[in-house]
Amino acid sequence: MSGPAAPALLPEPRNTTASARVAVPWRVAVPLPVPAYDFAVPHGWVNPGAPGEAPLGCRVLVPWRGELVVGLVVGEGEPRGGHRLREAVHVLDDPAEPWVTPATVRAVTAWAADAHLPAGLVWCDLLCVGWESLCTHEVRAVEGADLNAFGPRAPGNSWSDAVTFAPPLLDAVREQGLLEEAFTALGRTRTVIAARDLNDVPAEARTVTLLRAVSPLPDDLTPKQRHACEWLAAHGPQTSLSAWARGAGVSSGVTTGALNAGGALMVAELGEAPAAWAWLREHGPADSLTAWANGAALAGVPLSVTQAGALAARGWAAHVQQPAPPPALPEPAAGTEGATDPDRLPEAPVWRLHGGRAVNRFRVLAPRIARLLSQGRGVLVIAPEHAALRRAWEGLSGLAQISDTQAVQISGQLGDAQREHAWALVRSGAARLVIGSYLALSAPVEDLALLVVLEEGSDAYKLQSGSRAFIPDLAARVAAEQDAALALVGVTPAVESIPHPGAVLPPPRTRLHVVDYAHPPEQPELGPLSGVHLTPGDMGYPLSHDLSRVLRQVQERGRQAVLVAPRRGYSALLRCPSCEHTPQCRNCDVPLRFHQETRQLTCHQCGYHEVIPDRCDNCGERMWKARGPGTEWIAQEVGKLLPGFPVYRLDKDRQDDLGPLMAGENGVLVGTQLLLSHPAPPNLAVIGVTLADTWLNVSDFRASERYHRLLRQLAEWHPDRAPMLVVQTFQADHPALRVLAEGRDTLAYPAAEERVRAELFYPPHARLAQIEVTAREATKSQLAAQELADALHGAGATAQEVLGPAPSPVARVRGVYPYHLMLRARSDARLAQLLAVLDSRTWKARVRVDVNPRGGL
Repeated sequence: MSGPAAPALLPEPRNTTASARVAVPWRVAVPLPVPAYDFAVPHGWVNPGAPGEAPLGCRVLVPWRGELVVGLVVGEGEPRGGHRLREAVHVLDDPAEPWVTPATVRAVTAWAADAHLPAGLVWCDLLCVGWESLCTHEVRAVEGADLNAFGPRAPGNSWSDAVTFAPPLLDAVREQGLLEEAFTALGRTRTVIAARDLNDVPAEARTVTLLRAVSPLPDDLTPKQRHACEWLAAHGPQTSLSAWARGAGVSSGVTTGALNAGGALMVAELGEAPAAWAWLREHGPADSLTAWANGAALAGVPLSVTQAGALAARGWAAHVQQPAPPPALPEPAAGTEGATDPDRLPEAPVWRLHGGRAVNRFRVLAPRIARLLSQGRGVLVIAPEHAALRRAWEGLSGLAQISDTQAVQISGQLGDAQREHAWALVRSGAARLVIGSYLALSAPVEDLALLVVLEEGSDAYKLQSGSRAFIPDLAARVAAEQDAALALVGVTPAVESIPHPGAVLPPPRTRLHVVDYAHPPEQPELGPLSGVHLTPGDMGYPLSHDLSRVLRQVQERGRQAVLVAPRRGYSALLRCPSCEHTPQCRNCDVPLRFHQETRQLTCHQCGYHEVIPDRCDNCGERMWKARGPGTEWIAQEVGKLLPGFPVYRLDKDRQDDLGPLMAGENGVLVGTQLLLSHPAPPNLAVIGVTLADTWLNVSDFRASERYHRLLRQLAEWHPDRAPMLVVQTFQADHPALRVLAEGRDTLAYPAAEERVRAELFYPPHARLAQIEVTAREATKSQLAAQELADALHGAGATAQEVLGPAPSPVARVRGVYPYHLMLRARSDARLAQLLAVLDSRTWKARVRVDVNPRGGL
């Protein structure tokens, strides 16, 4: 709340908080998990392009808890009660060039409101650049104001750097309207070592003390002293007594006696500049003292880092700030394959392109992108993870050059300075092709015509913390608000993409062999490797007879193989063979996973770990039986099967150096799905899925879709060849696997799944939101969840729209008991109406909303 206005007899200060309200307040989001708040317009500020309108998408400095923080203007506030608001202090961006495109701001903020999420939380997740204010800040008291009431350290009548005052003190003065503030924008700077001008070097640094002979020499000198003085007169001044003694061929005692007898004098004179200073003057500035010392030494000027520091301390060099050069950005690829091909893609607001390999999809996509760029319009491509981003950059970035523009990358792989530079290129219009991760979604692309979402069904788009947004949902809102086409491109379409028009490319050649653990006698019909004599016990686990045989062939032929495990660690659990007891986590109702390398049992939910018990807590049995192989177990089995053959691991716990494997050397790589974020080994001959059923045994209606996508991604992983794909499973007749065995295209399974979901009223025929209610007591959580369900039904929700409440599949997680309600609505608008019930009262447990939940219910 602002205080009383400044007295009328005082001049109106610049950027004060006591001015009269004449404009609609601004709604500002700060990078915190809080809603957007209203702030008054800075005193005297007028939007030059649209007077009276909020500078949507611009950054502003606003007072927040006694300090100034950077916020983003996301809309107009409520005019009523505007006189009680704090004022925004300074506008950082020109409204003609906002930091974020206004259409993007409207789309994201509307989505946050519909999803019942704080705008600050969503923008903190999405906006990766700009939350730091790069500017100088000076303050002074307004003319005639007496700030003695604020203490002796309050600002005076002259401009002073704001950092010399405590932020709470400045905010208290600011709130009373007695503070005048000035801001000057700064670019990024760097500190370098520069040689000072000779006239600026302190006199004491340039002055040297020399020994000079006097004339005439005193009569009382000894013969040796006289010889030393004559030598000094003939050979010039010396810097020390020892140097004089060495030159004259006498002892130091003789030169000391000659000096004391008056045969020489110590005089102060301006000496020659050091050679190291001359080198720095000519070749500098240097990035550091080390760089100065190394550079001078390479040029033949002896200089150590210590000596360089001493010269700087004496004043021969100084640490100075200078504008930092633009950081290096990823170089665009040279290839532009397909840019001149005919554009055969649909002309629709939303369309899709799936099938083939990544290089084929990019070649089909290239003509559309090249045409839009040549028209001066913008294109944005977002990828779910690093591997897809790398492929997209290699396949599409070269299109910018032929269209007289630039391509930039925006992702978490870049540093802060690199992202800021890329953002500036996009904001200025110099770069109209942006390829990046979800962080690129808010990039201010000029005249956006096409937004491409790669692998739109990937779970990597689901943010695991914060807003838990599913990025393709936001991308659809942004594309619609900017009147840009939305393209969904990937190896296989998400079920939600099926209703849209699109193109399907022929699938890559797939060599599939299925190991059916459930029906071993039928194995001869599925591949040439099995025999009718095999029984379930003979088939082997976790490496089946068939998989073991092809792995031996890999070793014999010096090739490469990859085994995909369903989990990290050694096993999913340890079980007592006598009483079936399984050690459980203390904080969660899940078994502890066994990690053999650390000899510990670990919970993958909360991180709790303990050493392996010596005996069973129930019956005292000393033996444990492992169940559910992980990467450690499978790698161990491969080592036994192929002695001496290199075995590598890649999972969250361990990332081996894959350099030899990527250089073509033979070996077996065992890992989780993390494998797909890396390039395929070049001589890959076999890919084994050790137990495919793990991806199906998940309480998620998307489990089979996720399984189908994994198989398709493995089939196209290698860019050139078709490794044998060996799938070990108890469900060999599952439709997601059968479509691959039958050689059908990537549309076949998602289309069938879409028809099933239509009958069950699931996406794309409904919009989902999961409400999670948690408490430390199960009863309290259950009662709060039921109370919430009753409130939803009381507000008009039908039984089809509200499912639950029901306990979570994991009854206790991190010490709390989650209960879930699932909302199913026919549209985003109806879903927003249902979620609005959450604001109707205060609930007796923690309530969290997850729109478009993924990865398990």
